[in-house]
Amino acid sequence: MASTLQAPNTFLLQRVQPAMTGLIDGSLSTLAPIFAVALATHQPHYAFIAGLATAIGAGVSMAFSEGLSDTGDLTGRGNPLLRGAITGAGTFLGGILHTLPFLIPQYHAALLAAVATVALELLTLAWIRWRLFHTGFLSSFASITLGGAIIAGLSALLGVAAG
Repeated sequence: MASTLQAPNTFLLQRVQPAMTGLIDGSLSTLAPIFAVALATHQPHYAFIAGLATAIGAGVSMAFSEGLSDTGDLTGRGNPLLRGAITGAGTFLGGILHTLPFLIPQYHAALLAAVATVALELLTLAWIRWRLFHTGFLSSFASITLGGAIIAGLSALLGVAAG
């Protein structure tokens, strides 16, 4: 019986948790530069470039951070190379999703689409936490949204002040 309990926990620890860390980090950490540039310049193309660069940089950074954090031997967290790749890919994905709307050339349409994408991301992250980690959906949504609101608010202030 212990081995049947071990396998799902190992999968969660070695695959799902690094992916979730990446998705949350990418979804939250990339908000500031994207929205600050969008609000400062009113140029969706510049916001897209800032978001793409941030998603790439954050993905690489998180891949190295996770991969170098431990070997996995003592913690049971698995192969550091695979864990780093999963976290980095999740971070890039989390950052690029709300960057893509800035390919829309009209500023207001791009901004609205990006905000809607962020809202969908936050709902999805809360759902994943509820479904796979058995956390409360509303508490997950509230905590993830709080982080996003703080970042978005600060970046909006910066963007408006710079513009």
